[in-house]
Amino acid sequence: MTEKTQPNLLATDIEAYLKVHENKDMLRILTCGSVDDGKSTLIGRLLYDSKMIFEDQMAAIEKDSKRFNTTDNDFDLSLLVDGLQSEREQGITIDVAYRYFATDQRKFIIADTPGHEQYTRNMATGASTCDLAIILIDARHGVQVQTRRHSYICSLLGIKNIVVAINKMDAVGYEQSVYQNIKKDYREFAQDLSFDDVRFVPISALRGDNVVNESAAMSWYPGSTLMKLLNTVQVKHAKNDEFRLQVQYVNRPNLDFRGFSGTVAAGDIRVGDTVASLPSGKESKVKSIVTFDGDLEKASAGMAITLTLEDEIDVSRGDMLVRPHQKPHSADSFEADVVWMTEEALHVDREYEIKVGSKSVYGYAEVINYKVDVNTLEQQEASQLNLNEIGNCQFALTAPVQFDAYDVNKHTGAFIIIDRLTNVTVGAGMIRKPLDGKANKPKSEYSAFEVEFNALVRKHFPHWDAKVIR
Repeated sequence: MTEKTQPNLLATDIEAYLKVHENKDMLRILTCGSVDDGKSTLIGRLLYDSKMIFEDQMAAIEKDSKRFNTTDNDFDLSLLVDGLQSEREQGITIDVAYRYFATDQRKFIIADTPGHEQYTRNMATGASTCDLAIILIDARHGVQVQTRRHSYICSLLGIKNIVVAINKMDAVGYEQSVYQNIKKDYREFAQDLSFDDVRFVPISALRGDNVVNESAAMSWYPGSTLMKLLNTVQVKHAKNDEFRLQVQYVNRPNLDFRGFSGTVAAGDIRVGDTVASLPSGKESKVKSIVTFDGDLEKASAGMAITLTLEDEIDVSRGDMLVRPHQKPHSADSFEADVVWMTEEALHVDREYEIKVGSKSVYGYAEVINYKVDVNTLEQQEASQLNLNEIGNCQFALTAPVQFDAYDVNKHTGAFIIIDRLTNVTVGAGMIRKPLDGKANKPKSEYSAFEVEFNALVRKHFPHWDAKVIR
C-alpha cells in the first residue's frame, strides 16, 4: 500500500495537540460485531486517516505486517489495535483495546472489543462506559448470531445511539442490494431493542470507502461518511440531578483530617450543603471539597473528590453520600438483568459476593425469571445461566444495598458477581427495580457452610450431585 508514506504525528507535537483539543466534547465509542468483521482494521483506518499514528508506531506496524499478515497488503491497519502476541498470531481481537483520537469537532475514545463468542464478557466490559456503538456487519455474511448478541448487550447496557457499518462492500462488488437487504434484516431484529437512533453506512475499512472520505464506488449511497456521523451525532444522556457519591476510601492521613473519597456519580455538591450517609442515615454539612489541584466550592458528576464534613458521623467504604431528600433505593433484594461470564453456570441458591459500587455483600439468585434467546429475543425458562447467556434474575442479599435503577443511573445501578472460592468476576448485572420483601422462592435450606462446601464439590467433582451432600 502506498498509503504508508503519509506523514504522521510526531511525538514532539503531543503537548501542542492536547492543548488544542482539551476543551472539546468527548465521545466514547464501542466497536462490536462478529469475528473478522473488520473492527480492528476500521479503528486503524480512523487513526491513520486522522494522523494519530506516531512515526515509531508506523515503523513497528510495517515490520509486524510483514511478519503476521498473510494477504497481499504490506501494511495491516488492524495491528494498530491488536497488540497482544496471541491476537496477531490468530488474527482476532481478544482483549479490549482503547484508543484515542480527535478531529476538529470533538475528541474520541474508541474501544475495540472481541467478536468471538468466547470473549463476550470482554465486549460487555467495553460497552459499559460507552455512549455510542459501531456495530460492524460483514457484507458477505449479513446479520450473524454475534451481531444480535452484541446489539442486545448494548441495549441492556443503555447505549441508545447505534451506527451499523456494513463493511467489506468491496468484497461484494459494492452492490446496493446487498446493503439494503442487510439494513432491512437488522431493522427487523432491532425494532424491539431500546435504541433511540440507528444509522447505517456502507464502508470498506481496508480501502477507506466511506470511512473518512466518500466512496466513488458507492455513488448510490446518499448519506454521510462514518467520520461525519461520529462528528455530528447528538448523544442524549439521561439527566439525573440527584447527588450520588459512593465512598471508595476513607482518607485519614493524620488526626486532623478525615475525608471521604470517591467519584461523583450524579448531580453536584457545594460547600455548606447537607448530606446524608447511607445506610446509617446520619446527616452533616460539607465542610470542604478537596481535590489534587486544590479545594473547590462545587463539584459535579464525573469528578474525583474528597469530602470533609463538619460532624464526626459514621461513614465507611461502601457507604453512599446523598442529599437527605434525594435518597436512592435501599433493599436486600432486587430484580436484575445478568450477563454470565464464566464456564461454570450461575446456580440458583449458590452464594456469591455481590459488589454494588464500592460495597460488597453476599447474596444469591433466588429465581431465574427467564433467559433471552439472542436470535429471537424470546424469553425462555431457565434453571441456570451458562457462559455468555443473558437472563433476568431475582437476587436476595445478606444486607441492604443502596442503588438506583440502571435506567436512571448506570453508575449506581450496576453490579458485579464474584465467585467466593476463586475471587473471579463471574457475572455483571444491571438492577431494574427493588423487590418488596423476598422473591417468590423460599430461602435456601442450606447453611452458609453447606453452600460453600457444595460449591467446592461442584468445582472439583462436577459429575456429583452436590446438593445431596449434607
